[in-house]
This record gives sequence, C-alpha cells and structure tokens, in this order.
Amino acid sequence: MLITGGTGSFGQACVENLLNNSNARRIIIFSRDELKQSEMASRLAAHDSRLRFFIGDVRDKDRLERAFEGVDYVIHAAALKQVPILEYNPSEAIKTNVLGTQNVIDAAINKKVKRVLLISTDKAANPANLYGATKLCAEKLMVNGNFYSGESGTRLSVVRYGNVLGSRGSLLHIINKQRERGEVTITHEDMTRFWITLDQGVKFVLDVLEKMHGGEIFVPKIPSMKIKDFMMIMAPDCQLKVIGIRPGEKLHEVLVTPEEARRTKEFDEFFVILPEHQWLEDYVNYSNGVGLQDNTPFASNTNTVWLDSESLKRLLGIL
Repeated sequence: MLITGGTGSFGQACVENLLNNSNARRIIIFSRDELKQSEMASRLAAHDSRLRFFIGDVRDKDRLERAFEGVDYVIHAAALKQVPILEYNPSEAIKTNVLGTQNVIDAAINKKVKRVLLISTDKAANPANLYGATKLCAEKLMVNGNFYSGESGTRLSVVRYGNVLGSRGSLLHIINKQRERGEVTITHEDMTRFWITLDQGVKFVLDVLEKMHGGEIFVPKIPSMKIKDFMMIMAPDCQLKVIGIRPGEKLHEVLVTPEEARRTKEFDEFFVILPEHQWLEDYVNYSNGVGLQDNTPFASNTNTVWLDSESLKRLLGIL
C-alpha cells in the first residue's frame, strides 16, 4: 500500500488505521515534506517495521515509478487545496493536481499496480474555482485511465466527499484561532456544507478500495449543516461577522450533480456514479442499487440528513 500525500491529515489517519486494522505487508508514505516524514517516523516507525518513507513529488514521474515498484494499492491523496491561494497560483495547481495525477496513473500502469484510488472533493462537482476545476480534471483522468491500462490490469476509481472535520486547515481549526479574539467570520449566513470526520473518510476510502472495479466515483451519504449554525455551536461566546462570499466560493456544494444523477446508483450508505462509457458493465453489475431520478442532485442545501448541535458534538467526540 502506498499513499501519496501521506504526511497530510488524511494520510496520517489512514496510515494509523492500516497499522491497527490491516495485515498490509508494507505501507509506504510518499510526500515532499521531509519534516513531517521525520516526525511521523519518530512517532510510528519505531513501533512497526512495515512503514517505509519516500521523499518525492507527484510532479516527478520517475520518482513515482521507483516508489511504485512492487506496490499493489495506491491511494492518491496528494494535492494543493487552498482555494484563495490557488486562484493566484493557477499554474502550480495544474502542475500538482492535474499533471501530478496523470503521472500517478502512468506510473501505476507501468508498474502494474492493481488498484489506484483518487481522493476528490465536492468542489469538483460543477466547479466554481480553480481548485475544483483541477480536481474535476483529476477525476476525469482517473476514470478514463481505465481505458488504456491494457494488460497491466490496473484499475482506477475515485472517492468524492465534502468538508473534513478536524483536518489541517479545516473550518474547525480556523474557528479555534479566531475565537481567541472573540469574533468569528462567516461569508454568508445561508451557506451550507457537507460534513465528514477524518476517521469516517479513511474508513470509507479503505472500504471502497476493496469493492471498486474501476471507473466509478464513490460518494458517501453524509449530513449537511449551515456554516452559521456550525459557528454558533463551536464558538457560542463569539460575535459572528459576515464578510461576504469570497471569489470562487459557492453558497451550497454538490456531491452528485444533476447530470451525473442519471448514471448514479444509490445504496444504503453511499452513491456510485458510473462512468459515462458503458465498458464498466462488462464486468460489474450494480443492478442491486437504486437509480436516481434524472436531474436529482445530492446537494448540501437539499440533503435529507442534517446535523444539529447534539449530533455535531457527538460526531466530534465532545459529548
């Protein structure tokens, strides 16, 4: 198992889950941050000989091929993600999120990796900013990479989910910093978002890695909440300041678009968006899923499951 971006919030949580709950013979952390690798190795490597660390960048295909030697599964979590920063540095976003993903695909096929899973975001669905647009491109590359995997047998799929509670740079961390001055900022009072915890995201990804056939986009059924309500629950003693929607920011997010709904199957805990081309049906049958009605999106403002104060605190483990 190899995780690109393995020293990020998702990567570290995923590695700990694998160490505790899997019989993986080798777990490789691939990232460009040598400081975080050093800290991670000090914390974990002394307790488990299965860990390996590769310093490298997904922009470097040769380094990826060296790292992928003998690897069966790849979780591609490496990405540039900060929306405002990427708006000012578009070429850097493209180099990492788009070209880097193509490098991961090519290296995986060349080294006969069995399965590759991209971690994507709700911002890739009908994107309104550069980050979302690059992740949409990454999704398209990953799904259609199955066409030319050839005799390597490499299968490639995608997981797409919403805001991760507790991840580095998340809203929760921003609130904790702002509340020290007694005021928290919000861009719009009606704004809604999907929410998932880091542990839930990791579990979903590892489950999908086992069930994927290649070409699917898997979407977990996760709850929504207004940003305003989230702020008031997490910082009840602070004033709320409305600062206006930022460039590239949506009022609501979508995980399954109206256009994708017609080729989406619904299950108890997740959706599967099938590829537009019908080749997937040659070897997998999702007929036990329920088809969505045309033009029926899975959106954060029309979601049927919502977080309240008690359920949010329970999700965060503070009840």
